[in-house]
Amino acid sequence: MSAIISFLGGAAFRMIWGQLSAWLNKRQDHKHELEMLRLQADLDDKRHARDCERLRLQSELGVKEVMVQADADIARIEASAFMQAASRATERSGIFIADLWNGIIRPAAASIALYLWVVALNAQGWKMGDWDRELVGVIIGFYFASRVLSRDRRIG
Repeated sequence: MSAIISFLGGAAFRMIWGQLSAWLNKRQDHKHELEMLRLQADLDDKRHARDCERLRLQSELGVKEVMVQADADIARIEASAFMQAASRATERSGIFIADLWNGIIRPAAASIALYLWVVALNAQGWKMGDWDRELVGVIIGFYFASRVLSRDRRIG
C-alpha cells in the first residue's frame, strides 16, 4: 500500500501538477495574446483615424490649391481682357466721326472733371482737404507715371 500511495503521490501528483501548470500557463498566454490583439486593434484604429484625417486635410488643401489657381487664372484673364480692350480703344476704325469721338471723349471728360474740381476748390477758398490732395496725387500719377511706363514699353 505504501508503494501505491508513494506512486500515486509522486507520479500522479507530478502528472496532475504538470497538467494544471500547463493549463494555467496556456490560460495566461491566451489572456496575454487577447490583450495584445486588443492593443493592436486600438493602435490600428488610431492609425486609421490619423490616416483619414491626413487624407481629409490633403483633400482640403488640394481643393484650396485648385480654388487659388482658378482665382489667379481668372484674374490673369481679366487683366489680359482689360489690356486688350484698352489697347483696342485707341485703334483707328477708319470712320472719321468715330475716330474723332474716340480721340476727343477721354480728354474732354478729363477736362470737364478738372474744371468742376477747380470750381469746387474755388468755392472752398482754395483750401485743399484730404480728398483734394489724393485727387492731385492720382492725376499726377496718371499723367506722368503712365507716360513713363508707356515710353518704357516702346523701348522694350
